[in-house]
Amino acid sequence: MADYQGALPQPTPETQPYWDGAKQHKLVLPYCAACQAHFFYPRPFCPKCHEWGVEWREVSGKGKLHTFVINHRGPRGFEEKAPYVIGVIELAEGPRMMGNLLMDEEPTPENVQVDMDVEVVFDDVTEEITLPQWRPA
Repeated sequence: MADYQGALPQPTPETQPYWDGAKQHKLVLPYCAACQAHFFYPRPFCPKCHEWGVEWREVSGKGKLHTFVINHRGPRGFEEKAPYVIGVIELAEGPRMMGNLLMDEEPTPENVQVDMDVEVVFDDVTEEITLPQWRPA
């Protein structure tokens, strides 16, 4: 674990299962038994049918890049990290989530393509927090 300098999430009762799963290097999302569908962001009821019968289930961690931006100006203290890619991932199970896309090559529009296959990777940034991130599959 490197000395992580970024902002850290503050898990809430609604998001704790997500962060517990990430700590175990598993992508775990809320699932509505009534709709039979996963959703994201975590909340105690289904955003589609408003059922409260929400379960937490592991998903594949595979998806496609729905859209992205290449950020060329890192935030204060992280200027050397730029350029980097922030993407919206459409998971194989349906929901979309935002995250960093880690690239082995220079993040240019030629190297980052909408609909490219991606997969989750986990970064143990502290003893308590593991961040899900993405890489080309």
